[in-house]
Amino acid sequence: MRRGMPTSAAELSYLEKRVLLALGKLMKASPEEIRAAGKFRAVVEVMNAASWLQAKGLVSMKERIMRSYRLARPGIARRSLPERRALMAAIKVGGKMPVPKLKASCKFTEGDLAVALGWMRRKGWAEVSKGPEGSVVTVTPAGKSAADGKGADELLLARLAKEELPEDAIDPRILRDLKSRRELVKERESVRREISLTPAGERMLAAGLPLKEEVAQPTTDLLRSGKWREVDFRRYDTRAFAPFIRPGKRHVLGAYIEKVRRIFLSMGYVEIDGDFVQSAFWNFDALFQPQDHPARDQLDTFYLAKPSVLPLPEKEIVRRVAESHENGGGTGSTGWRYQWDRREAERAVLRSHTTPITLKWLMDHPDPPQKAFIIGRNFRPDAIDWKHLPEFHQIEGVVMEEGANLAQLIGTIEAFYRRLGFTRVQFRPGFFPYTEPSMEPEGQLPDGRWIELGGSGIFRPEVTAPLDLKAPVLAWGLGLERLIMAIEGISDIRQLYLSDLDWLRDHRAVF
Repeated sequence: MRRGMPTSAAELSYLEKRVLLALGKLMKASPEEIRAAGKFRAVVEVMNAASWLQAKGLVSMKERIMRSYRLARPGIARRSLPERRALMAAIKVGGKMPVPKLKASCKFTEGDLAVALGWMRRKGWAEVSKGPEGSVVTVTPAGKSAADGKGADELLLARLAKEELPEDAIDPRILRDLKSRRELVKERESVRREISLTPAGERMLAAGLPLKEEVAQPTTDLLRSGKWREVDFRRYDTRAFAPFIRPGKRHVLGAYIEKVRRIFLSMGYVEIDGDFVQSAFWNFDALFQPQDHPARDQLDTFYLAKPSVLPLPEKEIVRRVAESHENGGGTGSTGWRYQWDRREAERAVLRSHTTPITLKWLMDHPDPPQKAFIIGRNFRPDAIDWKHLPEFHQIEGVVMEEGANLAQLIGTIEAFYRRLGFTRVQFRPGFFPYTEPSMEPEGQLPDGRWIELGGSGIFRPEVTAPLDLKAPVLAWGLGLERLIMAIEGISDIRQLYLSDLDWLRDHRAVF
């Protein structure tokens, strides 16, 4: 016998007995069906009692996904499908019609025409052949027969205009065809719960379940009136299942943001922030990123339509940045050796990293020493997969100080990541357009795994000189979501943004 399984009806509550009695007639039913059969006041009474019965091994509960379908938007069924309109137009002129005339007659767009011709061929209504004067549509005998009535897909659309239909009430082949067409039908998923008696529950029913009003504790009215003799008092089972109470806590993502923020603040850094919308000048040009760099392509950067351009800073700064690109601007380098385009720099973008915010802050605070950090969202048109989202958080720290060097950068990064929980940090050479030297830190977790932590380096003179920053600038940054994935052992970045309540409740608090 499983632990907690009742040995007599006296150990069951009043509602539990009513659920068992209802299932004695139905054997297997949904909570709504049990509510109706047992005349419960609400479905929640059924679910609460069924949960206790399941814990006691008297019933089992299963869930399955139910799909139903309706029209994607009202009025679709009243409008003929493109192939129907094309068929009727061709029959009207004798069953043969040039494709350009068919397009004009039905007022098709190029997309509608392709859909109409494709489905006419697929349904066997027409053939499309090429002649001396171009493509011609010829109606087949099957097409002429189809003109007298509606097809199965059209009849289904008419039914869906009246009511939503479950998946098992629709021909799978017809449903597959409609789902393959854009914006015709819309799918809705719902969960159906099914409660059934277990063998133990059947034995409990067979032994008899006397149904008598039950109270949890005596009251003054019961004692004075003598009605306490007529009711059952609910027995207390010290072995019964008790729900685990989970304390409230921060969301995992927010907790790690707060943890990183506390580390930076404890190291004496100032927190900064800035706008999501930046000019390409600050997002790329001021960081010595050439205007033909692949990262500036529309496939890698979100460019805005409104506003499409943003004003640039004062002329002297723009001139110095332009010269650094064209010839190095007196920094000792030769620059990128191309003609810098002001219009390209004025384009408005959603920031693709947080560095333009730290760079502008340093320009406004040019006197060393300075230490600042930012934890902010950035945007790139990445295809969504297990490790990419078009929106992500970046953590960045900068130090501007007289005499700052590579050894100081390594020591600062090691101190930061050790506070974050990494046991060891190592570095390998890297390349970034705006830092030299550049490094890519790697950190070792307590379980021995090594993970890539981001990028770091010292800002190039081509970045600092145009902004009149006299002291060296150390910088490093990492992606927050990938860091959390590595620490938590998460295999899909989307888990951090899905509202999986069980995972969020069961997750340990992050400190």
